[in-house]
Order: sequence, then structure tokens, then C-alpha cells
Amino acid sequence: MNRALAVLTGGAYLTLVIGALASREPLWAIPLGAVFTALGTAGFLWVRRRERLGWSIAYVAVQLPLAYAVFVFDPGVGGTLFFVVLVSQCVLLLPRPGTALVLLLVPMAHVGMAWHDALREGIGLFASVLFAAVITELLQREQRTRRELAAAHEQLRDYAAQAERLATAQERNRVARDIHDGLGHSLTVVQMQVKAARAVLRADAAKADAVLEKAQEQAEAALADVRRSVSSLREPRSIPPLPEALSALAEETSAAGVPTGVTISGTERPLSDEAREALYRTAQEGLTNVRKHAAATRAELALDFTDGKVRLAVHDDGTGVVDGRTPGFGLLGLRERAAGLGGRLSFEPANGKGSELSMEVPE
Repeated sequence: MNRALAVLTGGAYLTLVIGALASREPLWAIPLGAVFTALGTAGFLWVRRRERLGWSIAYVAVQLPLAYAVFVFDPGVGGTLFFVVLVSQCVLLLPRPGTALVLLLVPMAHVGMAWHDALREGIGLFASVLFAAVITELLQREQRTRRELAAAHEQLRDYAAQAERLATAQERNRVARDIHDGLGHSLTVVQMQVKAARAVLRADAAKADAVLEKAQEQAEAALADVRRSVSSLREPRSIPPLPEALSALAEETSAAGVPTGVTISGTERPLSDEAREALYRTAQEGLTNVRKHAAATRAELALDFTDGKVRLAVHDDGTGVVDGRTPGFGLLGLRERAAGLGGRLSFEPANGKGSELSMEVPE
């Protein structure tokens, strides 16, 4: 915008010089036009950079009389273009009431002419400067809109980068939970079964072989789980209906040496994949901890369907909750799952003996 006005000012002065030389009338318009041109280029840029209303008013107060003086000696195209330049600059420097005042003052350059000539010429001049003001305002709005759009695009890029980082962190946490819940559980079962096989290896080779066979199956299942996680990190783990999956977990734990039962209460209803996965992982993590830490002789899985909620609890009769123990990654992952579903997770001493791990989620 500044360059365009500078070019227009230079063009107006060149037109003024050519017109003055061609008319062979007094050439006072040329030096006055030179002063107006110098102030309208370098002076205008200086004032606009200051962005102070006082300097802007002073600039217009000097330039408007100069434009009148030039117009007196050259009321043709050159003088008219100076008014056009000044009004365009007013749009950039002054508030709208100030620009409106300058627009009303510009036609006063025809004062002294016959009233019908002054009226005709004044209306023409007013229309010219009004058109210049409107065009300048539209261009200024367009430039402002472009800057706002550029800022908005930059902000959107920042938001997109933040969303990408958040999605990456969420995916990383999900993978960490799946590795801990799936692979950790399977390796714990394998470890318990290998210990059991070693204990009976010399006394009962057949039983040891059967236990080792189960350990091999569990290891193969863990390996398949890892391959599935590597090949596709976006799909949730495919599990059978929850009661069936819980029964399979109970059988594994029982085979590892901790008899485990399953009780289901309430009317069974279909669950979302996310809720079913979270409850299954709660049972898996609870039984894994029972085998590793609780020194329990028995465990119980309780699935309870209530109005609008489903609760899965893992009971054991072991050593209970140990004060001061730092929660592991498994409980952290379960809390994240529960929070994501709008549910809650608790791990506390059970009534009487042992501990209870429970998750409650809305349907």
C-alpha cells in the first residue's frame, strides 16, 4: 500500500509538471508540488511508522493547505490527483471521522468560482476522492484479512502440531499398556508354569511335560500378541465375550497354582469394545499381581451388571495391600483406561483378608 501511494504521488507530480509547462502559466505549482511530493512520500512513511494520532493530524494539517495551494495554480488533473493521494493517506492515518472531515473539506478548493461551476466541479472532485477513499479502505481491509488469515493458519499449524504430539503420546501410552497387560501377563504365566514343571520334573515327568506344553502354548500366544501389536497398532485386541474370556483367565490362573473362580451377577448386556477391553485387562492385571505378589491360595473374578454400569472385581485371600509400595505400570495403565471411559479404578484391602482390584465403567 505504501509503495502504491508513493508511485501515485510521483505520477501526480509528473502530471502536474507536464501540465504546468504546457500551459506556460505561472509555475508556482511546480515547487509547491515538489514539497507536497516529498512530504507525501518520505514524510508519510515516517508518520505512519510512528503510529501516533498527533503526528498524523499534523501531517494532514500541513498537506491539505499545500494541496489547496497546488490546486489554485493547477486545477487540472495533477492538482486533483494530489487530493486523491491525500485522502487515501488519510484513510490509513486517521480514524473514520477524521477522513470524513477531509472528504468534506476537499471540494472547498472550488470556493471563489461561480456557484454553478463550483457545484459541478466540487461534486466531481468529491466523487473522485470518495472513490479513492473507498478503494483504499477496501484494500486495507483485504490486507488486514490476509494478515489475520496468516495468523490463523499459523495458529492452526500449532494446534495441529499439538494434536499430533498428543495423539502420539496417547498412542505410545496405549501401546505401553497393551504390552504390559498382554505380554507381561503371558510371561508371568509362563514363568509360573516353568517353576511348576521344574518342581515336579524328577518326580512326575508326565505332569512336568504337560505343564511345559501349556507354557509353550502361552509363549506362542504372547509371541502372536507381539506380532499383532507390531503389525497393527490401531486395532483393539480381539477378545471373545467377556464372561468367556474371564473363564479362560481363571483357568490359566488355576493351572498356575492359584484356584480361581468366576461369578457373574445381573443381566448380561453387550458392551463397547473399549469397555470390554478395559474390564478384561483389569482381570488380567489383577490375576497377574495375585500370582506374583499376593501369596494367595484362592482368587475370585466378580462381574456385576448394574443399572447403567458394569463392575469387574478381582478378590484374593493373600497378603493384602502393602503400604508404601509404588504403583506399577499396570495400575497406571488401568487408571488411564478407566479415566478414558469415564469410570473409576480402585485397589484396596478386601473385607477380611487379601485385596480387591476393581474397575467400574458406564455402559
